[in-house]
Amino acid sequence: MHIWKHFLTITTHRHRVISHCFRCGIGFQGLRHDLSKYSPEEFIAGAKYYLGDRSPNEGERAVYGYSKAWMHHKGRNKHHFEYWTDYNPKTKSLMPVKMPLKYVIEMFCDRIAASKIYLKDKYDDGYPLQYLLRGNARERMHPDTAALLEKLLRMLAEKGENETFAYVRSISKNKDY
Repeated sequence: MHIWKHFLTITTHRHRVISHCFRCGIGFQGLRHDLSKYSPEEFIAGAKYYLGDRSPNEGERAVYGYSKAWMHHKGRNKHHFEYWTDYNPKTKSLMPVKMPLKYVIEMFCDRIAASKIYLKDKYDDGYPLQYLLRGNARERMHPDTAALLEKLLRMLAEKGENETFAYVRSISKNKDY
């Protein structure tokens, strides 16, 4: 069990997300970011499967084939696109739902902070985009949500934090995207 290391990791991550959220114009929302990680359901698994360079959910998945902590987390945190699925009566399957703008912005901030935490001094502003492009998350998001997230991460990679956060702040008051 890595109780202290896990606590420091999630707390440092959370504080970075809060800082990024304030810079993007959704600061008070950032104050609530990832509070469920301190719940027993998530914290104990995080300490037990702590990896240091990636999410402990991956360690739990390696043991059980799924992560109970992740299922708890994604069901309580609206900045995860996995939260935004619902049953479609026409297709009779789960479908992605377009995320509200404020949660897309929080997801953007979360991805940057996670990259910084896990990569440490190897981080650069292009990494969050590379991570998105390597995976299949875009195919599992609503197309509008995926397009906005990719646009913001491309801007970050090309123009850096200051310009991108200023842009995000300018759109953060919008009702839609």
